[in-house]
Amino acid sequence: MRLDYHKLVRDGIPRIIEADGGQPVTHVLDQAGYLAALRAKLIEEAEEARAASDRQLRSELADVLEVLRALAAAYGMSWEDVVAEAARKRDERGGFDERIFLEYVEQISV
Repeated sequence: MRLDYHKLVRDGIPRIIEADGGQPVTHVLDQAGYLAALRAKLIEEAEEARAASDRQLRSELADVLEVLRALAAAYGMSWEDVVAEAARKRDERGGFDERIFLEYVEQISV
């Protein structure tokens, strides 16, 4: 039986599939394909984190983090640069600690 996936997977997944008796068919992506696949993987992992139970959330967030690290590296960014940008934005706009949910904005005509 054939199961289609057509997605980026962690490096060890083909070995795990083989150990379970499967025969993975893979190929190595070119740079453009890799960047597109990483962006798609970020959405996939974010959706899994959104749907996760409280018990599963840590594992799903770890997957999101791994994709973020790979994306940063693929675009030539250091992880420290990404963390510094997050700190800058937090200083400028704040975080999410206050749990503010914006309902709408009334535009005042002048």
